[in-house]
Amino acid sequence: MKRFFKYFALAIVSMAIYTVVVFLGTDKGWWYTPFTQKKAPIQFVASVQEELQKEFVGNMAITVFENGKLAEESFYSNGKEVDRNTVFQVASLSKFVSAIGVMRLVQEGNLDLDAPAVQYLTRWQLPESDFDNNEVTIRRLLSHTAGLTDGLGYAGFKNPDNIQSLEASLTNAKDADPGHDGVLKVGIAPGNEWRYSGGGFTLLQLIVEEVSGQTFDAFMKAEVFEPLQMKSSFYQWDERFRESLSEFYESDGSKAQHRYYTAQAASALYTTLADIEKLFFFLDKDNGSQEPLTPEFKRMMRLVEAETLGAPIYGLGTFLFTELEEGEFIIGHDGKNNPPINTAFRYNPVANSGIIILTTGSPDFATRIASDWVFVQTGKIDALLFVMQQERMIRTMIIGLGIILILLIAIGLIRRVKNNR
Repeated sequence: MKRFFKYFALAIVSMAIYTVVVFLGTDKGWWYTPFTQKKAPIQFVASVQEELQKEFVGNMAITVFENGKLAEESFYSNGKEVDRNTVFQVASLSKFVSAIGVMRLVQEGNLDLDAPAVQYLTRWQLPESDFDNNEVTIRRLLSHTAGLTDGLGYAGFKNPDNIQSLEASLTNAKDADPGHDGVLKVGIAPGNEWRYSGGGFTLLQLIVEEVSGQTFDAFMKAEVFEPLQMKSSFYQWDERFRESLSEFYESDGSKAQHRYYTAQAASALYTTLADIEKLFFFLDKDNGSQEPLTPEFKRMMRLVEAETLGAPIYGLGTFLFTELEEGEFIIGHDGKNNPPINTAFRYNPVANSGIIILTTGSPDFATRIASDWVFVQTGKIDALLFVMQQERMIRTMIIGLGIILILLIAIGLIRRVKNNR
């Protein structure tokens, strides 16, 4: 029996050490190999163009910034030509831009970050739940810590005539991604957990409309896009931009249909590379402009508001991709939707560098390239790259733990046979 406990303890210790090593190795990128090792913008972008040839990507627009300046732009298309003025839908990258609008209202004293959201609502109310809806605050909605369990995910509508009203979508989104019921409710205690919620940003969209007295699209144009001179950016589809709209593709290369959204703040921003580049200069640490946000409020957006697995993950409307020195993080947001749209924005406030990638036709090309840019620049795995590696990490853990267990059992049996001779 004593020998059994000895081997049992050895097995537990060995398996624990192996699990920690695999987790840390994945988290720290000890054995991760990016698609390129080239740091210089022109060489990095050239490597991206080579990488495109290995898989299907319908359209791509990319910008790399270095030392506060636009260093390199590049484009790719399978059909209609793409340039810096081509309009892309950017999926959940919309949230990052929408958060700037919400923070504009906070800065002007029209919203209180820590006030209950219900304080600003007249057109719709959160349904009753087992939790206190008064604990759903603006801060928690912006940081995905409001306890909302919708998991939305909006697929959009193929016919603009079928678009729901904002109130109807909040009650039961008809365009919810498969596997989600489309119901926005408080399902866990607010403030206890980071839980990504598209519905939370749809609720913020309603709050912006209630407080400003304007449509969300009109408010964002007046308070964010006009000050930044983003002249081809909008949330409500504008038919004047039809000819400059990027073509949509399925992953197999076939053409896909343009979709329309009620959930504008969460999913529906249309913009161009030329416009979205202006967000980099807006975030530039050396930019003292007061429009649309002062440096103080820009800084507030990238402070830690939520953690997952003990690591910072989200600020106010922005992912905290990778921790840097001086208490800073590489910030930004990615977007992913169907038919395949994948977009990525990364800004490094310490090096004053960044990358923007807008794509159609691939579900993850932009995220992979942007995450590899982070790794090449910093040697660190960013938050979304870690998520993409989780399945591989778990598989490695299971296989390794099984091998350790089998080896220890085999050693125990061999020793037992020897001792019985």
